[in-house]
Amino acid sequence: MRVTWITKADARAVVEYGTTSGKYPFSQTGTTTSYSYLVYRSGKIHDVVVGPLKPSTTYYYRCSSDRSREFSFRTPPSSLPFEFVIVGDLGQTGWTKTTLQHVAAADYDMLLLPGDLSYADTFQPLWDSYGRLVEPLASARPWMVTEGNHEIEKIPLLEPQSFKAYNARWRMPYDAGASPSGSNLYYSFDVAGGAVHVVMLGSYTDYEAGTAQYRWLQGDLARIDRARASFVVSLVHAPWYNSNEAHRGEGDEMRDAMEALLYGARVDAVFAGHVHAYERFKRVYRGKEDPCGPVHVTIGDGGNREGLAEEFVDPQPKASVFREASFGHGRLQVVNATHALWTWHRNDDDQPVVADQVWIASLAANPACNKREHAAED
Repeated sequence: MRVTWITKADARAVVEYGTTSGKYPFSQTGTTTSYSYLVYRSGKIHDVVVGPLKPSTTYYYRCSSDRSREFSFRTPPSSLPFEFVIVGDLGQTGWTKTTLQHVAAADYDMLLLPGDLSYADTFQPLWDSYGRLVEPLASARPWMVTEGNHEIEKIPLLEPQSFKAYNARWRMPYDAGASPSGSNLYYSFDVAGGAVHVVMLGSYTDYEAGTAQYRWLQGDLARIDRARASFVVSLVHAPWYNSNEAHRGEGDEMRDAMEALLYGARVDAVFAGHVHAYERFKRVYRGKEDPCGPVHVTIGDGGNREGLAEEFVDPQPKASVFREASFGHGRLQVVNATHALWTWHRNDDDQPVVADQVWIASLAANPACNKREHAAED
């Protein structure tokens, strides 16, 4: 587990931890960095990887900058069942707070966020306030994120480097595991002892055939052993399928470049953000229903300051099963090697309400899909 925290003053990058509250027999030392953006100077960003750790275990820890303050996190299980919370386009509004309260109210193992975190949009203090907002949850469970358009923050001539704050503050394990990507903007990892493989893709870095991300994705998917990985899911920011009037077509070029790779690997589901509404499609490939294609879900409804995208295309496309412009969050419970339960919870007043639910069967367990040739040969 990686622990990242920020201090105003200099401090040692040390985390002490153990399995009993108030007792910290283990410690790890990490690194400290900072960045500048126009006239803003960040605090000291401390980054420490702790471990090795036992699965399904609560660890209590404290950071060297404030040894009086104790945190705790629970490590994910090493086998199924496994539950993800998935929510995009969070921001830091009253709607966001409601979503986070609903997420915290029910147990889960890991949170996946398909881009658009703080909505700082070049005003760097909003990255700090966002960190304080999500700290109660992000300090207790692993948060795995990928970038959205609001993380770019590039200003020609003045700030030519994209994703400066995002890369400095939200370092993902892109250099770890069997398939290091070399970029914080896309990476993959396994959970539940390899029963689930998660691919985090970058909508705002090059993705065409021959690019670094494309070549990495080819290799990553080729390494998957579907006899071991019962489910494979992917996250992007800009949706590849979308019947909302907002951001229509913005994910099409990436879909055209990479969809065949995911189809050939029998990826089970693709989750996206960007559109501030909820929508679930049937299994699709190349714009048509396909029983061996991924289920596509847009979940960009975390609570951003821009509000909801309320206008949908009429009539509703046949492949679009459910769509609604409401804030909320989703949960993917991988129950066993053959089935996962997807549930979307709408923010209804102060209570989360189950508004959409579907069982997703593993494509690895579908003989018809396993017999078919790869997409490039179809």
